[in-house]
Amino acid sequence: MPADPWPGGQGQACCCAVSIEHKRTTAVCRQGLCATIKRMNEDILINVTPQETRVAVMLQGVAQEIHIERSASRGLVGNIHVGRVARVLPGMQSAFIDIGLERAAFLHVADIWEVRHANHNGGNGEPSKPIEHLLREGQTVLVQVVKDPIGTKGARLSTQVSIAGRMLVYLPQETHIGISQRIESEAERELLRDKLKHMIPEGECGGFIIRTMAEAASQADLGTDVDYLLKLWRKIQNDAQIMQAPACLYQDLPLARRALRDLVTEATGSIQIDSRENFVKLGEFARDYMPTVASRIMHYTGERPLFDLFGVEAEIEKALARRVDLKSGGYLIIDQTEAMTTIDVNTGGFVGGRNFDDTIFKTNLEAAQALARQLRLRNLGGIIIADFIDMDSDEHKTAVLAELNKILSLDRTKIGVSGFTSLGLIEITRKRTRESLAHVLCEQCPVCQGRGELKTPRTICYEVLREITREAKQFNPKEFRILAAQSVIDMFLEEESQALAMLSDFIGKPISLAVESMYFQEQYDIILM
Repeated sequence: MPADPWPGGQGQACCCAVSIEHKRTTAVCRQGLCATIKRMNEDILINVTPQETRVAVMLQGVAQEIHIERSASRGLVGNIHVGRVARVLPGMQSAFIDIGLERAAFLHVADIWEVRHANHNGGNGEPSKPIEHLLREGQTVLVQVVKDPIGTKGARLSTQVSIAGRMLVYLPQETHIGISQRIESEAERELLRDKLKHMIPEGECGGFIIRTMAEAASQADLGTDVDYLLKLWRKIQNDAQIMQAPACLYQDLPLARRALRDLVTEATGSIQIDSRENFVKLGEFARDYMPTVASRIMHYTGERPLFDLFGVEAEIEKALARRVDLKSGGYLIIDQTEAMTTIDVNTGGFVGGRNFDDTIFKTNLEAAQALARQLRLRNLGGIIIADFIDMDSDEHKTAVLAELNKILSLDRTKIGVSGFTSLGLIEITRKRTRESLAHVLCEQCPVCQGRGELKTPRTICYEVLREITREAKQFNPKEFRILAAQSVIDMFLEEESQALAMLSDFIGKPISLAVESMYFQEQYDIILM
């Protein structure tokens, strides 16, 4: 059974739990909560079928992230293409680039390397040259996808290329060595920088970023990554000279191997995969590029499906619903639109506090934790507006905001949080690089067209009556016949029967009714007989 997601669950002692001996307070416990969660073991589950690969990141047995990649529509982020400029838009300082996709991809002037480089070296933030002086229609350009196509928007591109390895990220156009901010020790940062400098072949151009995974890396590990990335870049350059645009020169690793490269940390306890063939491939990849991880990869052979066993299937279903129930009886309502995502917090049936203010405060605290998890689980990006229950106490507001920031600090994705606005809302921004879980698994309802609502049968009846009135003025049929859904016909036969009879008398034509079982509630036809 899945373990308790809270520190100390399933018999494990929470290192920041309240101590009777030392009379620590709950407030002291909360100060160490974030650090405790970061030290807790994560597990990674990989479910593979011929059609798709799914990865779940588990914390104490509860799903925190879901990644899905389908064979028919693999993600594009990280792919390197040689493209052709289809159109330059001076007014928007951007260009559309044909890289062989259904929709042209989008390149803004700020994502052109020459412009970024100039700004980095003392520019004032304004483009040094307008885009029409940098690109022309028909020009061939080397680009990398930085955002997948989302909705009606094409992929977002950059001409600044970066290639991710296990320990390093290679930047062919740069010269500096950067280090992940998560490596906090200054001594460790200098040691890694010195190690890497000795690994770069003399005369080799390009810069590197040292990833968090390299914190305890040996010189041999760094050398392997450097050799792999330089060899890969030379191949990309050679292919770019040979292949005609538009063409894909480099495709990022499939999801299972990306999970090993990007999701595995020191806190990862096990990586379970339910495909024998992919278990072998994953093991070979790990032994070549990340030998310290190879021993943690396990082949799951149980009779019960892996995602069923750990409750991931149920979590996916819950993540597609608008409503998220809290243990206290409160709940969240999550609405995702093209412009932003809104999250509303409600007390529901929770009345457990000593007074009303206490009830609201406890609900908001629990909602902050659930909200942070839902952002990761559903992969919600862009602008997120959270409407917590109104609190009068500034102390309560500060505590809720602090709790939200603590849990959000576990998120791998870049995230920003503002304080409470004058309307009591919290504004969150979360970097969006791929489709949300709902957009991957679902499509717009053909009946309501994404509104989430349908016109009532009475509303449709009145539309039909108005349409017949219009057509009676233009045509002279012997009879009008209404084809509609059962609910609409029932309304005409019962509550709106008098209105139908009055219209028939007014136009001097008979009006008949027929149920069309294949029609949904808003669909109807008027046949002129």
